[in-house]
Amino acid sequence: MRTLAITLATASFALAGCASNPVGLPAVEVTAVAETDPVGTANEDAADDPAIWRNAADPAASLIVATDKKSGLLVYDLSGKTRFTDNSGLLNNVDLATMPDGRVIVVASDRNDPANAKLRLWRLDTAKARLEPLGAVSGGTGEAYGVCLWRNGDSLIAYSVLKEGVTHEVRIKLNGTPTGEPLRTMKLSTQTEGCVVDPSDGTLYVGEEDVGIWKFAPGATEGKLVAPVDNQHLVADVEGLALLRTGDRAVLVASSQGDNAYAVFALPDMTPLGRFRIVAGKFGSTEETDGIELAGGSFGADYPDGLFIAQDGHNQPAAQNFKLVSWAAVKAALGLN
Repeated sequence: MRTLAITLATASFALAGCASNPVGLPAVEVTAVAETDPVGTANEDAADDPAIWRNAADPAASLIVATDKKSGLLVYDLSGKTRFTDNSGLLNNVDLATMPDGRVIVVASDRNDPANAKLRLWRLDTAKARLEPLGAVSGGTGEAYGVCLWRNGDSLIAYSVLKEGVTHEVRIKLNGTPTGEPLRTMKLSTQTEGCVVDPSDGTLYVGEEDVGIWKFAPGATEGKLVAPVDNQHLVADVEGLALLRTGDRAVLVASSQGDNAYAVFALPDMTPLGRFRIVAGKFGSTEETDGIELAGGSFGADYPDGLFIAQDGHNQPAAQNFKLVSWAAVKAALGLN
């Protein structure tokens, strides 16, 4: 009965919100190809952020690492089946990077101590779909929220986004026990979470939830607001950010959480390319999406030209989960080359 009560209350809240919440520009519709198992924490806002490891030798055997922010990390295969569970507590966002030596390093924002952010690290054993703990480094003073990675040659650079608006850039050294070297600090005025890095040059994009998307040039501590919350392309909150670069072209995708849509921009000028929404088909629709991820290349027959993943904030009667969408379908719906 408790689950039913929560479901009805959530539905009532959503219907009430429809009358007053702003709605952005029209969005094309796509459907999910698959969905993950629900996260382990039921009846809570628990699923949050995904990261994708692409198996270049066997794309259909790629893996997804995602957060249950009430209990830890999960590893899924592309069918959505849970392959591994890590119980490290309050982990909010996650990202991963493949190092030159082949190691796949996973980093999550650890908020177990709300006064002292940590960047917690694992090695992803891609053959066994398991996470091997490596340790943690400081992510700054404050509550950990977002995280994103940039592999710059042999260096692994992490961005620790704190809830109150501060972002710390940290170089992580992986020889032996991981250590962190602070590089720069960037400050926005209100709550931040989502971030993503352009791998071509290290340009950083950070989402200030009620304000919009900021761009930080490499080495800069002052940012530029490049996509404001305008109730057209972006409806607050601005949540997850994802970036896909193919040669000299790149797109940035943002979760426009306030109207359950995703905005697509062309880089470097943040030219709007359109909006899309994940609607019910074989699997359910997505609402109130937090984290998103986008990876290019083939992931097998179902994802011939890239994979987009979105957290689903309403997956009743089950717990929250993540929906998998063919990026080819999104491009076709938006009319993108």
